[in-house]
Amino acid sequence: MPNFLLELGTEELPASFVASSAHQWERLVPATLAEQSLTNNSINVYATPRRLAVLIEGLPVKQSDREEEVKGPPASSAFKDGKPTKAAAGFAKKQGVEIDALSVRATDKGDFVFALKQIPGRLSADILVELVPQWINKLEGKRFMRWADGDLKFPRPIRSIVALLDDTVLPIQLVSGSDTVKSDRISQGHRVLHPQPVSIPQAEDYVGCLRAACVEVDRKGRKTQIQAQVEAAATTQGGYADITEDLLEEVTDLVEWPNAVVGKFDEEFLILPPEVITTIIVTNQRYFPILKNPDYPELLPCFVTISNGSPAASAIIAAGNERVVRARLADGEFFYKADLVKPLEDYLPKLETVTFQEDLGTVRAKVDRLCKIASLIATQLQITEEEQACVERAALLCKADLVTQMVYELPEMQGIMGQKYALASGEPEAVATAIFEHYLPKGAGDKLPQTLTGQIVGIADKLDTLVSIFGLGMLPTGSSDPFALRRAANAIINIIWAAQLPINLHKIIAEVGAEFTVTRSETPGELLSQLYEFFLQRVRTLLQEEKHVDYDLVNAVLGENDPEYTERALRDLLDALERALFLQQIRNDKRLDLIYETVNRSTRLAAQGDLDKTQLEPKTAVKPELFQKSSEQAFYDAVVQLVPQTELSKQTRNYQQLVESLTEIAPTVSNFFDGPESVLVMDSDEEIKRNRLNLLGLLRNHARVLADFGAIVKS
Repeated sequence: MPNFLLELGTEELPASFVASSAHQWERLVPATLAEQSLTNNSINVYATPRRLAVLIEGLPVKQSDREEEVKGPPASSAFKDGKPTKAAAGFAKKQGVEIDALSVRATDKGDFVFALKQIPGRLSADILVELVPQWINKLEGKRFMRWADGDLKFPRPIRSIVALLDDTVLPIQLVSGSDTVKSDRISQGHRVLHPQPVSIPQAEDYVGCLRAACVEVDRKGRKTQIQAQVEAAATTQGGYADITEDLLEEVTDLVEWPNAVVGKFDEEFLILPPEVITTIIVTNQRYFPILKNPDYPELLPCFVTISNGSPAASAIIAAGNERVVRARLADGEFFYKADLVKPLEDYLPKLETVTFQEDLGTVRAKVDRLCKIASLIATQLQITEEEQACVERAALLCKADLVTQMVYELPEMQGIMGQKYALASGEPEAVATAIFEHYLPKGAGDKLPQTLTGQIVGIADKLDTLVSIFGLGMLPTGSSDPFALRRAANAIINIIWAAQLPINLHKIIAEVGAEFTVTRSETPGELLSQLYEFFLQRVRTLLQEEKHVDYDLVNAVLGENDPEYTERALRDLLDALERALFLQQIRNDKRLDLIYETVNRSTRLAAQGDLDKTQLEPKTAVKPELFQKSSEQAFYDAVVQLVPQTELSKQTRNYQQLVESLTEIAPTVSNFFDGPESVLVMDSDEEIKRNRLNLLGLLRNHARVLADFGAIVKS
């Protein structure tokens, strides 16, 4: 069975596209082969900065022959008096079959003529020639370009194509205006170590031939080599390599034949915060720092770079890298010392020169708003005077480092330098830590602030951004969210959940929204409605995607078109989370099944009544003198006994106790509906009907302390 090799030789590709294109082909190539019924033993995709390749092993020489049934004209027009008409003859000729081979079959639209065609399989070589341009044209990525004067788009110009079916070159060509690239068996080796062309005898020889030419086309193998080389190089310096996955992935796609080179810098630069050195080495230069201890961020004055050049030139490469790093660190040292000349608080006036958003004023104005919001949250949480003082101070200083020279040069150091400069200015450690933490989380999966001060200031900062941007009518749409408002709302919710903060978010949003609209002479109604809905949607998404709660149980907790339930969830996010997780738990262990039928049925019927959904006490809602059956009295007595249990569950949030009580009452409710003493709820007597609907409404209301059972779908 033949093997097929396709290699696109290109000019240096962006690192981000190397991995992306490989992943795309890993999905696209098998899918298109399956559509053509081309089975295979294996598909391997290879990628380097100068090539993208796929090796398919064990292809058939041709597709299998197949039969295809084709529907023709109605039998009534194809045959007259048992003889074929011109319609039948024309259909048979078109399908390449004899008239005698036609059959008549009944369908839901009447009798029709069918032809069974024998379709011979096509040669794999012919199919591959058609598929290759599709594989190329369907690749997606950022900043595609055209070259020559054609319309073909790719991140960089394609300079060569290797297309081999075993040892045979398949005729493939790409045309970009006047530039035409035709397939052959000639690839290119390493630009420095093997500049000569590489002839590939057979498809299966590809990986070996390229390795002999100093190109490791296997991306996973290249990544493994880099990690091993970096770790070994760090060991020679008596330290431990600081290898982050993002940097390792990027460097893997910058080289074809990795060679670890150690560079050094002057120890005097170690006075800089390690985060500054690491940012310069990693973010700016794509080098790997070396730690003294793997568990503590203390650096050694050296680093490892992965070269794509000749190992013989390692000393020259190291010297060049050292010059670059030395210059960047010298700049960092200058900025650091200059910033420390004055305390962090002295930078506040300069925030007046930095615009937060054109219609919202400066960053200094944002700080003022942030301070007010932080104070509102602190008051709600009833924290100590000492904690209140730390919150006020951290809120005031949290943006001051934005106008320092270090952060101006290295924006990713915001918050980090604020913490360093706050400590150097004599601020309390809680204040300094909060300045750093208020930016957390910086992305999905990032850690959350761990200190109360950091949590309060972080929530205040994000809430100010949300209210302000929403207030301008700049809501996120689709994938467009330039102010990262979804991430900000998610962060607020996750911080509250993780830190168990009893914050009434509904009230805070109302107060902040009202303050914002007052300054703009507007009414807060529409703004608050949009914010509430936005936060509810984020809660809904987090419960389903991160907490793995079923969608209907989330609806049962948050309510569907139910303002009372909506407000309840935002008033107490901790309770909403607890109820959602508890509902999922009792669904999983089948306890929900014990109460679902009776409570759900009661809830649906109660919707036809007018009992207030917060009413729990039966004595003012139901008239026992109107009872006609013993099942009504039993239902009423059970609800009376349920009241103290439900009230206790509300106070303690012990919903286990409520579910146990609802389970006990379930047989009584079932008897009310279907037992020997069952009743017709919708009685012709309006007063009796209302009395019975109120009974059901009471049960619904007790269950609503946990969830809106009308939104729950039966398991």
